[in-house]
Amino acid sequence: MNDAPCHSGLHNSFASEALPHVLVQGRNSPQKVPYGLYAEQLSGTAFTVPRHLNLSSWLYRIRPSVLQGEFREISFPTFLSAPFASGYTSPNPLRWDPMPKPPHNSDFIDSIFTMMGHGSIEMNQGAAIHLYYATLSMTDRYFYNADGDFLVVPQEGAMLIRSEFGDIHLQPGHIAVIPRGVKYQVMLIDARAKGYVLENYGSPFRLPELGVIGANGLAHPMDFTAPHAAYEDKTGDFQLIAKFQGRLWQSDIHYSPLDVVAWRGNLAPYQYDLHLFNTINTVSFDHPDPSIFTVLTSATCASGIANVDFVIFPSRWMVANDTFRPPYYHRNVMSEFMGLIYGQYDAKETGFLPGGASLHNRMVPHGPDADSYQKGVESALAPHYYTDTLAFMFESYHTWQLTDIAYHAPFRQQHYAECWQGLRKQFNIVETIKE
Repeated sequence: MNDAPCHSGLHNSFASEALPHVLVQGRNSPQKVPYGLYAEQLSGTAFTVPRHLNLSSWLYRIRPSVLQGEFREISFPTFLSAPFASGYTSPNPLRWDPMPKPPHNSDFIDSIFTMMGHGSIEMNQGAAIHLYYATLSMTDRYFYNADGDFLVVPQEGAMLIRSEFGDIHLQPGHIAVIPRGVKYQVMLIDARAKGYVLENYGSPFRLPELGVIGANGLAHPMDFTAPHAAYEDKTGDFQLIAKFQGRLWQSDIHYSPLDVVAWRGNLAPYQYDLHLFNTINTVSFDHPDPSIFTVLTSATCASGIANVDFVIFPSRWMVANDTFRPPYYHRNVMSEFMGLIYGQYDAKETGFLPGGASLHNRMVPHGPDADSYQKGVESALAPHYYTDTLAFMFESYHTWQLTDIAYHAPFRQQHYAECWQGLRKQFNIVETIKE
């Protein structure tokens, strides 16, 4: 089979080989694999889930993973996991400036700073939100996460994710999803790399249903791409870091685990260019709900209720008639973590910076700050294009519970709620009756 670069991340099956004739037609586990390789299956779902939900891939590698040896526990004080205590979770809106550079040079894994989360790793439910600020490549280290998938959202700096399945070149404006169990390392292309990570403990990400939208709109499966097979056959002194049951473990290995010569299946890392998202919006009046901007969703057993959604607010036209342009004031049963990749978010003209974050948990009121509100009610209602902006949201039906380090972080803004204190009473029944 030939390389197949397109991958939905959602159950389409593909194949790639770095050397010819590795993949034997009709055989996943032949008695003798070509080139003397080992066949190894990676399963991302239970064997007996319905066929349309089953995720697995066959890897044809130089050394099987059983050679990785014994692990010992190590300490990563800022890389935390559920369950999280609720002691720092309040009904207050919260906001953070961009995370500053760590005091010491750090690679991608060392730099991870856990902000919040919910659920249970043991029960395969919930998610966690992290920031990263890397200044070093993982030259002699590799990593895999047995607890959840990683959705990586770069904000600054390009990087190369070298995985068992091949390479992903990742830059701001793109995202990558690395399924649980996949081994990889992150190499910096620029001097530093900053961004956000959503660790999904729940069901694998998939595209949202389109319903009455029909066949076209939002993210298209053909725009998701998987890596081409690219193996590494080298020996030396390396470390394999594993995240297992909320703790970090390390094994000293003497070979590169990125030695997969070919693979086929429907479980693989993938990336997506957010600029390809086909935004759907109103052309009459009022706002559609923000769910119309969903790129990927992790579903629960309850129809329409997400473990976590990944939602974006890209450059787009606003043409609605007699409609307040910024996002409306609202309280929501869903809990919303927002980040800003670049530009300016239309509900917060100041204070919400690229690389920063905000949290509005369940039923916490939020909406445009005082200046954005005033501009929204006074601006002429002409078609307007929100340009050079890309914000996103990690939205969940469950409450995001803060970590101690996020609550006490020196870059947390202490008086975020003051941005609404300039809103004044405008109620005037006499003038309205006269009109």
